[in-house]
Amino acid sequence: MASISPPAGSGTASTHDGKSYTPALVALTSLFFIWGFMTCLNDILIPHLKAIFTLNYAQAALVQFVFFLAYFIVSMPSGVIVRKIGYKIGIVVGLLVAGLGCLLFYPAASMQSYAVFLVAFFILASGITMLQVAANPYVAILGRPETASARLNLTQAFNSFGTTIAPWFGSVLILSVAIKSADEIAKMADPALVQAALRTNAHAVQVPYLGLAGVFVLLAVFFVIMKLPKIVEEPQEAGARHESTLELYGKTLKYRHLALGTVGIFFYVGGEVAIGSFLVNYMKDVVGFTTAVAGQYLMFYWGGAMVGRFIGSAVLRFAKPAQVLGVNATIVCLLLVTTMVTRGYVAMWSVLLIGLFNSIMFPNIFTLAIAKLGRHTSSGSALLCMAIVGGAIVPWVTGKFADIVSLQYAFVVPLVCYLYVVYYGFKGSDPVLPAGVSTSD
Repeated sequence: MASISPPAGSGTASTHDGKSYTPALVALTSLFFIWGFMTCLNDILIPHLKAIFTLNYAQAALVQFVFFLAYFIVSMPSGVIVRKIGYKIGIVVGLLVAGLGCLLFYPAASMQSYAVFLVAFFILASGITMLQVAANPYVAILGRPETASARLNLTQAFNSFGTTIAPWFGSVLILSVAIKSADEIAKMADPALVQAALRTNAHAVQVPYLGLAGVFVLLAVFFVIMKLPKIVEEPQEAGARHESTLELYGKTLKYRHLALGTVGIFFYVGGEVAIGSFLVNYMKDVVGFTTAVAGQYLMFYWGGAMVGRFIGSAVLRFAKPAQVLGVNATIVCLLLVTTMVTRGYVAMWSVLLIGLFNSIMFPNIFTLAIAKLGRHTSSGSALLCMAIVGGAIVPWVTGKFADIVSLQYAFVVPLVCYLYVVYYGFKGSDPVLPAGVSTSD
C-alpha cells in the first residue's frame, strides 16, 4: 500500500508512524482554500462577462462547462504525471499552471476576447485539477487511515471558507465597477470614450487576477522550499512489464469500491452544482424574493457547508465514514422531496439546509473510494477528479427538465443523484479487492 517517508527533522506530534504532519496539513489546507475560492469566483465572472460581451445564458454557461470539462480531460494525465514526479512536485506544477491561467485573464481583458477568457478558464481549471489529484490523496494518507475522512473533511471545510468569501471579494473588486457592454460601446461615437470604456472593463478583471496569479506563484515557491513527507506508492515487482496508461487505469477500475465511488463523485458533484446553479431562481419562484434578496440567502447554503465540514471533522473521528455518508445523503433526499412538494419558506429552508448535509460528502466518497488502492492511489485519485465533470452535465439535464416541467419539479434530477450516494454510503463503498489483485499489483 502507499506509505509515507518523512523528511529529516520532521516534528513530534503523533500519527500512525509516530511523526508529526501538522505543518504539512496546514500547508495543504491553504490549497483547499484557494481552489474553493477560485471555483466560486466563477459565479462572479459569469454575470460580468455576460454583460461585457452581451451573451445569452447558454453562452455565459460555457464558463462553467469549460471549467468542469478540464477535470475530465486533465485528470488522467495529471494522475500519470503525479505518479512519475511525486505528490509534492505535482502540487508545485499545479500551482504554476493555475497561476498561468490567471495571468491569461490580462490579455483576454485587453483583447476583449471571450474565447481567450475561456482558454484562461480551462488552463486555470487544469492547474486546480492537478492540485486536487495530488493534494486529496496526500491528506488522506498523511496520518492514521481510520481518521483519513476526518482530515479531508477538515481541509475541505477551508475549501468551503474559500467559496464563502469569494463572492464578497468578487462583488467588491469586479461587480462594483461600472462597465459597458459590447453593444453600448458599439454605439459610442467618440473614440476616446470607447477606449476609456474598454480600459475600465479590462481593469476590473486584470488587477484581481494578476494578484491571484501572484498568490499561486508564491504558494509554489513555498511548497518548493517546505520539507514535506514523501508519499511512496509500492512499485511493480522487479522485472514486471511496464504498464501502459490504459492498463494502469484498467487495473485501477477493477477495485469495485473505486469504480462505484467514481460514479458517486459524478452524481454528487452534479447534484450539488445543479442545486447551487438554480438556487437564486428557485427562491424567487417559491418565495417571491427579488434576485438581490435571494442572493443574500446563499450565505446560508455555503456557510452551512463550511460549518458542516468542521462538525464532520469531529464526528468522523469516532463514527464510520460510510455510515455518516449514507445518513447525510438520506437526509438530503428527504429535504429534496420536501422542497418539491411544498412552497414558501418551508421549501426555501429545505433546499438551503442541503448545504449543511452536503458538507461531508465529497471528502467521504473520496477517502472511501481510494481506500486500499496501494500503488493505484494516484490513478484512482485521477479517476475521481475526472468524475467532477458531473458538474457540467447534471445541471444541464436539470435545466432541460425545468424547461419541460418546472424548476421545482426538476429537482428530481439531483434527487436521483443523491439516491445513488445513499447506496454508495451504505453498500457500494465496501473495499473488496478484486480477485487475483493485491495492493502491490
